[in-house]
Amino acid sequence: MYFALLDGYEAITDFMARGGSVLWIIAILLLVMWSLIFERIWYLHSTHSKRVKHTLAAWAGRTDTRSWRAQQIRNMMVSEVSLDLKTSLPLIEALVVICPLLGLLGTVTGMIEVFYVMALTGGGDAKSMAGGVSKATIPTMAGMVGALSGIFAFNWLKHRVDRDLEFLEDHMS
Repeated sequence: MYFALLDGYEAITDFMARGGSVLWIIAILLLVMWSLIFERIWYLHSTHSKRVKHTLAAWAGRTDTRSWRAQQIRNMMVSEVSLDLKTSLPLIEALVVICPLLGLLGTVTGMIEVFYVMALTGGGDAKSMAGGVSKATIPTMAGMVGALSGIFAFNWLKHRVDRDLEFLEDHMS
């Protein structure tokens, strides 16, 4: 078991070394993005349902639900739940958009290294250029994979939030 963990650790550090410094930035960005995604999933499955029950109970306990003032209070209650639901969704969306851009930055920095090696060796040392090509392609792949995984999670969260808000509005009318 210990050797398997050690082999996995070595494989990850080798992969990160071949990808260059931009790959570490992408890894940190993905860690933050997925932490926010899991936090929203945790919120939806724990706190949100209690919040909706409390809001529905408060609305049901009102005697006046038809007046203009009551409708404004209803809108305020729905808005408060909506704000709690959508807290980190814009940040998750921004991180999804940034992932491929950082991958592109990795491509540019890797190609700069390839051109530098070509200038020094006259373009004849394929082994030296391979390191730059690796630093050009690995961050691109990591940025795209991170963006794809994040966009699926973001779209699922957005759909779930919209559905839950519609449910709340329907039960408060």
